[in-house]
Amino acid sequence: MAATPPARETEPPRPQNRNADATPHTGGVEAHGIDVIPDGERHGRPRELFGVWAAPNVSYLSLVVGGTLILMGLSLWQALGVVVVGNLFWALVGLVAVSGSASGTPSEVIMRAMFGVRGNRANIAITGWFASVCYLALNWAAGCLAAFALADEAGLHPDTFVKIVIIVAVAAATLAISVYGHAMIVRLYTPFTVVLTLVFLVLAAYVLRHADWHYRPQQGLHGGDLVAALAGGLALIASAPLSYSNSADFARYLPRESKPAAIAVWTAVGAFVPSVLFTALGVLAGTALDMTDPQSALESIIPGWFKPAFLLAVVLSAVANNAMTAYSSGLALQAIGVRIRRSRSVALDGTLGVALTMYALLVSNFLTAVNSVLELMVALMGPTMAIYAVDVLWRRNRYDGHELSDETPGGPFWYTGGVNWAGATALVVSAVAATLCVDTEMWVGPIAKALDGTDLSLPVGMILAPVIYLLMMRGRRAAVRG
Repeated sequence: MAATPPARETEPPRPQNRNADATPHTGGVEAHGIDVIPDGERHGRPRELFGVWAAPNVSYLSLVVGGTLILMGLSLWQALGVVVVGNLFWALVGLVAVSGSASGTPSEVIMRAMFGVRGNRANIAITGWFASVCYLALNWAAGCLAAFALADEAGLHPDTFVKIVIIVAVAAATLAISVYGHAMIVRLYTPFTVVLTLVFLVLAAYVLRHADWHYRPQQGLHGGDLVAALAGGLALIASAPLSYSNSADFARYLPRESKPAAIAVWTAVGAFVPSVLFTALGVLAGTALDMTDPQSALESIIPGWFKPAFLLAVVLSAVANNAMTAYSSGLALQAIGVRIRRSRSVALDGTLGVALTMYALLVSNFLTAVNSVLELMVALMGPTMAIYAVDVLWRRNRYDGHELSDETPGGPFWYTGGVNWAGATALVVSAVAATLCVDTEMWVGPIAKALDGTDLSLPVGMILAPVIYLLMMRGRRAAVRG
């Protein structure tokens, strides 16, 4: 992949993005929204991205997912193989991150090149904003359950009022980081990574004492059942990296001359290493513990003195994960056309996420439905990521942030009526095809039924989407900026 050419010394006036905040980023609350980051405000080195991506992936939810692979009937080594292969999709997250430093804009703007100004609004509304709000509720629910247990350990025995206070407090801590923005995330996430790693390493010592390295399920899977379980497990693991098509959001402040390879590697490795290690730890825990209730199962093997540290780490991992999610959800809200400052859009999305979390924890098991919806959305997120990744390669990472920010009819990325039909067609066709191959509790596609539950949505969607996209974009190659 070629490096982005250096900026010209003089440039003609560019159209101003109406979503830009009024003041420059000075180290307090981040002033920029989805507008272009000027070269004079770019700073940092690609290696800073390691901590940014490691912190949210040193995660309690990784342990839960690892335990789920054992519950699906896989053996120890089959599950570990799925963990490694599924996490290789973080390479795509690293690849699309390079477009951030090239353009100085977030992913939510860059994808106008693939879908057009109007087409991208529809795409971001679903894969960016809606998915982010659902993930906020899922992560806060997991963190708040640990916080409830921590309060119980302290003798508070939380009732409904105390639980509401805890949910609001956890959300407030998360949103404070998101509102302050990029600089705060970069500053905090390396120490977050260190603290979380230390706690989970202690947990790992207790898990390893109980792990069964020769574990095999009593009723081993064979033939079609084994293929179905492996495919389902791979889709489950891959769903995490495929949900991060927003990785350019965190690379856009890097200097334009930053090496694309360094950005891609530090992003991908920062997420891959902890994801593999801690999901594998969940697999090992599943060989000895009943991971249908992972928090209780893990608490049963740790000493009383360590329990508060473990519960605090679960809360902190939820905060770290959701601070990034809320940050990008605010940008997504701007990108779909809502004229609001980024800090306020973060607060708005956070409020909605808190409401869903309260409903899930205090009223109804709403999270089961949300989780099923997100499983189905992999059929949409996979093709979206594939189209984005292939566009980065096809354009050789040559993106002009000012042109991407031009939302006027007749602009460089207006295409036909505001829609790039190559991207829209590729996404819709591949998403429909993938949905026909899905096997979830909410929906089983006819192709999955015919294959005895084998879920091929991941390969079908991610292979079909870029093929259709490239075929339909062939005639536009001359129009790509060189």
